[in-house]
Amino acid sequence: MQKKAINILLVDDHAIVRYGIRSLIERTEGVEVCGEAENLQEAYHKVSELVPDIVLLDIRLPDGDGAAGCREIKKLAPEVKVIILTAYAEDSIVLEAVRAGAEGYLLKNIDSNNIITAIRDVAEGKPALGDTIASQVMNALKMDRKETEDLTPQEKNILELVSQGKTNKEIGEVLYISEKTVRNNVSKILKKINATNRTMAAIYWSNRRK
Repeated sequence: MQKKAINILLVDDHAIVRYGIRSLIERTEGVEVCGEAENLQEAYHKVSELVPDIVLLDIRLPDGDGAAGCREIKKLAPEVKVIILTAYAEDSIVLEAVRAGAEGYLLKNIDSNNIITAIRDVAEGKPALGDTIASQVMNALKMDRKETEDLTPQEKNILELVSQGKTNKEIGEVLYISEKTVRNNVSKILKKINATNRTMAAIYWSNRRK
């Protein structure tokens, strides 16, 4: 049975950028562009209509910013994942986008192969951020060694599985605990490490392991 293609919605106000990304994706097996939008309002309509797997979203659009757009997309369709693709790398912009729920944050000077890798990673539930972006998020979180030591062994196991892109149900199956127990533990972990979502938790744990 053939694996379902990853459907992508492109949101950027520059037609040439959308054309370039579409051309790249069309040459890649297992990834398809299901639609395009040049502003947030059009993007919201397309998300509701098409329910793509991933939205590739610029951070600066004519009718608003990508972080606000990400929050609205998550309200419309929580299962849709968002990758910010932008030229801007300021700390405040990066952190706002990740806190808004973006699973990926890529700069437009990224190598084309890395865009495809990021799309596949995010589709599998893993965060997709370059080393520089991940470091910016880590610095903003202001973690110290003690906070990691405060995590229980079970919480560390759960964080490891979160960083691998596992769902609460999958984590429960691996650790032989209920999905509700996993959900409660994830909430405690986020509070302990000062993260607002699973993407930030995964970034935190992946960087602490290095």
